[in-house]
Parts: sequence; C-alpha cells; structure tokens
Amino acid sequence: MGGTLLAPGVEVRRADGRQSSRLSWLDSKHSFSLGTSRPDPANTHHGLLLVNNEDLVQPGTGFETHPHRDMEIVTWVLQGSLVHQDSSGHSGVIYPGLAQRMSAGTGILHSEKNDTHRSADRPPADPVHFVQMWVVPDEVGVTPGYEQLEIDAELLSGGLVTVASGMDRHRGASAIRIHNRHAALYAARLGPGQHVTLPEAPYLHLFVARGSVDLEGAGTLHEGDAARFTATGGHRVRASVPAEILVWEMHATVTL
Repeated sequence: MGGTLLAPGVEVRRADGRQSSRLSWLDSKHSFSLGTSRPDPANTHHGLLLVNNEDLVQPGTGFETHPHRDMEIVTWVLQGSLVHQDSSGHSGVIYPGLAQRMSAGTGILHSEKNDTHRSADRPPADPVHFVQMWVVPDEVGVTPGYEQLEIDAELLSGGLVTVASGMDRHRGASAIRIHNRHAALYAARLGPGQHVTLPEAPYLHLFVARGSVDLEGAGTLHEGDAARFTATGGHRVRASVPAEILVWEMHATVTL
C-alpha cells in the first residue's frame, strides 16, 4: 500500500465496457477484473478499491457458502433484499438504505441469497439488485466481524452520507467502520436538479448506481457508468433525473 500519485485526471468508464458474468440465476457486471474469467492487468483496482460488482440475483437463488480472507466487503442493496449468513454466527437481511460491512480478516465463510420470504408455498418473487465493493484492509489478520445500520433517513437529505469509513475524522460519524484508515464510502440519493460536491483526494471512485448525473468537466454519466479520479476532486455532481451515487474517497493505493 502506498501513496504515489499519478498525474491529475478523471477517467470515465462506461457501463457497457464492463466485463460480465451471466448464469441462470445471476447477472453480474464487474468494474474491475479481479475474479473474472478474463483478468486484465491494466484494470485490477483503483486506489484501494478492488471490486465494484453490480449484481442481479434471481428469486430463490444466490451465492452458496464461500470463503474470504483479509478483505473489507461492503454491500449496498438497490432493490429487493439479500439474506447474509456467515461462519461467525452473524445473519441478517440487507435491504435498501441499510449500510452493511463484513470484515473477512483471518478468514470467514458466508452466503448471500435472495430467499428472504422463501417458504414451501411462497418463494421470493423479485430479483435482488445490489452493489458489492471490496477494499483491502490496512492491517491483515484482524478478527472477522460484521456490522450494519439503517441510514435511510439520512439519505433523504440529498447530500453525501458517510456509509463506511476507517478515517479518524469520521470516527463516530460514519454508519459503519471499516479496517482501513485511508478509505471512506459515501452515498447520495439525488432528486432532479440536486447536486453534491465530491471530496478532494488522491483517489476517488464515483459509481452511478441509479439514474443519470452530470459530472462537472466530464459530461453525463448514466446508470452503471463510473468515473475514476486521480489527484483531484471538488467536482460537482448534479442529478438530471432521480439518481443514486456511491463515492469512494481513498488516500492510498495498493500494488498487486
């Protein structure tokens, strides 16, 4: 992990340029190539962010129990609900407006399924749509953990809401904590005409989870588009239609 900066700039990544994984039960779109069938050495991460997957999981299906280690995993549901269970004894239902983080640490097993209302006579009816993001921790071998908090009311403000952070300045002010003092995740739900100003940082990642926005200096970003900022920030993001954005502020990067 280091702080070497590249030349200032903004790189727009369009939704249709992402790799995808399609199965009978899953439609997954990958902003980075980690874990994909076609690894791209030029697209492994941005700053501390290694995974930004947009997933659509069909009713009654999902990710069976699988392992993770030394990773901070944040899940943000856009529509529907996702059932989480892990080997540390945590279980819960993740839904829109709920901030959720799992620290894999020394090793953890978990599953994620669209079976909230599953029963013999009432299977779930709708897909669950969510974004899952992975950042590296700044300390390996921590005790695995899980944290969640509902922040739907805060999102009504239309401003950037601190969803997850390990930064000292957010201590007591973020919904959930992550094990990296150089990273923070914000979310905003914007009505038409509303705007937010992005923080300044060595690395920023803006993802349009829903709707369309106008990014100052770069034009319109549509649903699924992203922008990667290096050594810059302070740009205004304005919604042209109802929109939801996810923004990572990062003050370090990784070398893979």
